[in-house]
Amino acid sequence: MARDARPDFIEALARGLDVLRCFQPGRPVMTLSEIAGATGLARPTVRRILLTLEDLGYVRCAERGFALTPRVLELGMAYVNSLSMWDVARPHMQHLVAQTNESTSMAQLDGSDIVYVTRVAVPKIITLSVTIGTRFPAPATSMGKVLLAALPEDELDRVLAQPGRSGITPRWQPDRAALDASLREVRARGWALADEDLAPGIRSVATGVRDGQGRVVAAVNVTVHAAETSLRTLTEEHLPRLLCAAADISQDWALLGSVPSVLQDARVEPAAATVTVTVTAEPVNAGN
Repeated sequence: MARDARPDFIEALARGLDVLRCFQPGRPVMTLSEIAGATGLARPTVRRILLTLEDLGYVRCAERGFALTPRVLELGMAYVNSLSMWDVARPHMQHLVAQTNESTSMAQLDGSDIVYVTRVAVPKIITLSVTIGTRFPAPATSMGKVLLAALPEDELDRVLAQPGRSGITPRWQPDRAALDASLREVRARGWALADEDLAPGIRSVATGVRDGQGRVVAAVNVTVHAAETSLRTLTEEHLPRLLCAAADISQDWALLGSVPSVLQDARVEPAAATVTVTVTAEPVNAGN
């Protein structure tokens, strides 16, 4: 009996997928009878499905029955290849926000700036106005420090030589010696702090997101307002949760086996950079 009475439901396709799902690590080779028993399908039906899948290259005849071919991987990789860093990071960032009740963002380097590519915001009376596509000078941000610290020396020189495009003049404008000292500290401890370096009231911690080869491909942060959250709370309570979230994102991304290009995945056009602290009595849209 068909499992779905809808006119658009293709029972033959569903049966074919049932057959493919029969093959498990514990039974990589199955006989026609075993497949029929596992699916509840008639042997003639299973035979036609197997012959069709064999013709399409998804199964092969083995010594004692049938086995899947590597071409089956294409079905799963179609989904994997459609994922962006945002898809991978989103559940972990949402969990981090639920734990801290603070906003979290992800950024990558573009020249000497960072560009926000992902953000999960929290509606608050005092909120920091940052959108996807916003640029900030990398040395004055926690995420920027993480990303700069991961660069080889020659590439760091090249990146810092590029003029910024954010239009922002940060509070902290270090000379090269001061910046190098800050980056050495980031490399040693694995995370960065920006305590009102960018603008008054903005305080954040950040750490790196790594790919399967251990390379830092993005940075993720927790941002707070200095009037609401102490430096101690940020580093002793929020930072450990951030480090766990970044490790989980890195692990999931490494499992995909590809390096992200999240600048191409940003969901909106790049925005003009602004540093705005908004005070409002109305709830702020969490997507801002």
